[in-house]
This record gives sequence, C-alpha cells and structure tokens, in this order.
Amino acid sequence: MNYQAILDEIYEEIQPELDKGKVADYIPALAAVEKGQFAMSLTLGDGSVYSVGEASKRFSIQSISKVFTFTLALEHYSRELYKRVGVEPSGNPFNSLVQLEYEQGIPRNPFINAGALVVTDALISHYKDEYNTLEAILGFIRRLTENPEIGFDAEVARSEMEHGDRNLSLAHLMKSFGNFENDVHATVMTYFKHCAVEMSTEELSRAFLYLAFGGTDPISGTAFISASKAKRINAVMLTCGHYDASGEFAYHVGLPAKSGVGGGIAAVVPGKMSIAVWSPALNRYGNSHAGTLALEKFTTKTGLSIF
Repeated sequence: MNYQAILDEIYEEIQPELDKGKVADYIPALAAVEKGQFAMSLTLGDGSVYSVGEASKRFSIQSISKVFTFTLALEHYSRELYKRVGVEPSGNPFNSLVQLEYEQGIPRNPFINAGALVVTDALISHYKDEYNTLEAILGFIRRLTENPEIGFDAEVARSEMEHGDRNLSLAHLMKSFGNFENDVHATVMTYFKHCAVEMSTEELSRAFLYLAFGGTDPISGTAFISASKAKRINAVMLTCGHYDASGEFAYHVGLPAKSGVGGGIAAVVPGKMSIAVWSPALNRYGNSHAGTLALEKFTTKTGLSIF
C-alpha cells in the first residue's frame, strides 16, 4: 500500500476543514496557537515513517499523556489500580464533578480528568515524590521515542494551573472520599506538567508503536508492558479515548485512539502501525476537528479499521 500517496491525498482533501472549530481558548497559553495548522504521521513496525504537513513541529499533547501515565500505573499496580479508577465510558464531559459525587469519588476511567488525577496520585505514591514522578513519566516517553530531548512547556503548565480550579475541585472531592493520597496542589501541578509535554506527530506515532504490537516496541525490541495490559489500554482508548464522543469516534474511525485539547490524536492499528495527527482547532467535544476527519479518511481509504 502506498501510504505516502494516501497521506498526500488526505492532506489535499482536509484543507477546507482546517479553519473549522476553535482552539482551546480556556487555557491562555494554548489560545494563541494558530488555527489552520496540520500534520499527520504514521510509523510502521519496521520503522518506516510517512508524514505530511508540519510533522516535526511540536505541540502540547495534553490528554494524550494520560495513555503514558495509565501504562506506568498499570505496570506498577496491575489490578489494584482498578480499585481506584474504573474502565467504563463516562458519557459526561471530561471535567464533570457530578458523576464523581454520586459514584463516591471513583472516576469512571483513567482518561477523564478525575481518572488521570488519580493515576498521577498513584504514581506519586509509587515514586515517592512529584519530582521523581515527572522524571519517570518523561523518561518513559523518551524511551518510547528513543529521543532524550522530549520535555514539557512550563509556561503551558503554569497557565493551566492558574485556571485549574475545577481540576483542584475534582482532586479535593476525591480526597474527601478517601481516593487521593498525596498533596492536592502538588499532584494537580504534576498532572498539568505531564499534560504540557510537547511532541511532534512523528514523535507521537513512534511513541504509540508499543501499543500496536502487544506492549513491545518492534523497532527496539523493548517490552514496555505485557500483551494483556496493552490489550486493556487499547480497549480503554477505544471506549474512552475521546471523552463523550468516544462512541462517535469508534463509529467513524474505528481505531483505539486518544485525543488532547492541544489538537493532537494518537491512534493504533494493531499489528501494523501507529498514527498521529495534529490540527489545533477543536470540535464541540474538545477533539481535533480536522484530525478526526483525517483519521476517518485514512481508515476509509486503507480499510484498516479494526471493525
């Protein structure tokens, strides 16, 4: 299959869609990002990379980082983690307090904000402090990409913390139910820092390759997580990776994937490749408008949906 030709075709077809939607203006540091940008990359198991657009330009991965923290927490805690966070779709906005209240402080899944905060809290308990935890998360991403230079944007993290009242509320609410072990302020700040990690679509598609190949990176041969845990991560991505639009994404695209309000989406085609797309203008669910359409076009043109 001529992947480069398919990506080139998608790039041309997607141009009229790039100005639709709006950037994440509730985070001041992201509000200044220009609409109209687009990048798409795919990495095959043999290391071949195909890209279009601004594929080497880094952007804030935001909630895509939750896949990396969930992987680490699942590796350290295994089934014990599920006592603190579920694996069911929420059907509610990603920052909902209401559901958390009537479900006694147990978040529905690790990809909504409350769930990701619990996962970050669990990692801080494992690594003993916030600094070690952030270093472990960054170290994991650097090993996945084989790139030691990946870091986070401190300005974006600070900007999010300044407008982080709802996330602080989620954490305090969970603490009141006994489902939060560490200092709320420090944990939420660590969460914002890993959400502020910057990566390009080339780097993101490389990073997700382990989930396309049963937890083992096919290029380096490194086993990052067991096949059964990789299967579970992919399942949660399929059902919960796009917040309350996860069913719609599965219907139209048909791949396990995770979005972020920075405009990125990372997806896996099991046994074949991982794909990353970036376009900062978001639809009403907080997912990249053009990125979602580009992935739908990709699975339609290639027949590579899991369904």
